[in-house]
Amino acid sequence: MKKLATLISAAVMSASMSTTAAAQDTMAMVVSTLNNPFFVTMKEGAEAKAKELGYDLIVLDSQNDPSKELSNIEDLTVRGVKAILINPTDSDAVSNAIRMANRSNIPVLTLDRGASRGEVVSHIASDNVAGGEMAGKFIMEKVGEKARVIQLEGIAGTSAARERGEGFMKAVKNSGMDLLASQPADFDRTKGLNVMENMLAANPNVQAVFAQNDEMALGALRAVQASGKDVLIVGFDGTEDGVAAVNRGILGATIAQQPDLIGALGVETAVKVLKGEKVAEYIPVDLKVVTKQ
Repeated sequence: MKKLATLISAAVMSASMSTTAAAQDTMAMVVSTLNNPFFVTMKEGAEAKAKELGYDLIVLDSQNDPSKELSNIEDLTVRGVKAILINPTDSDAVSNAIRMANRSNIPVLTLDRGASRGEVVSHIASDNVAGGEMAGKFIMEKVGEKARVIQLEGIAGTSAARERGEGFMKAVKNSGMDLLASQPADFDRTKGLNVMENMLAANPNVQAVFAQNDEMALGALRAVQASGKDVLIVGFDGTEDGVAAVNRGILGATIAQQPDLIGALGVETAVKVLKGEKVAEYIPVDLKVVTKQ
């Protein structure tokens, strides 16, 4: 009987140690939506780097819903993950989720989109302001300083939409470009199509469009093609579909990010944090203008 009790005790201790070891090797990634190829690529970059470094990576989809995002973080704090990488649904709304992780002493890193409040050890993203300005300058070079332009905005409240718009407006103000209209289409292809149809009807003399991501750019492209008009369209992200459209000559350009690298750097930075190493508060990832090859 004593021998049996000893065996049971050893088994319990072994199971407990395994659970602890697993928790020590697990981090998590919470993505705003996996219904966008850009974020799927970012997830894949993070997964590959986590595997390379010997960490398990839990990936949760917030489905563009701040309440789902909060629920995801709550779930992860219960699971006891050691670090959380979060791509916020909204830069303001995510604050409650980040503070929840802060209270559990779980380090938080933001990817692509920043957070307005809460303690974040590092933010890994492209320079969205510079990217928006690059798009504006490209339009000016191709159409001219007096170009009549339209902007399709991303999800209101996200740092990416705010910063890309800021950069684009900087280019507009520093030139003679005429901004005819600027409306949100929420980083969504179908909404990009619908919003662009309405904007074309209201602004038939438009010469160029800046869409704050490739999904909206591709939606806008369908609307422009249906109208028969000759309008230069510039997207942002450098997704596979976006680059393919550029190389076919139907999309003027895309400001290419490196989502796989953003994801990989997120994991790499989280590992450094867990090892007690000092990391930069902001880690920029290079951008480039992709045009037809």
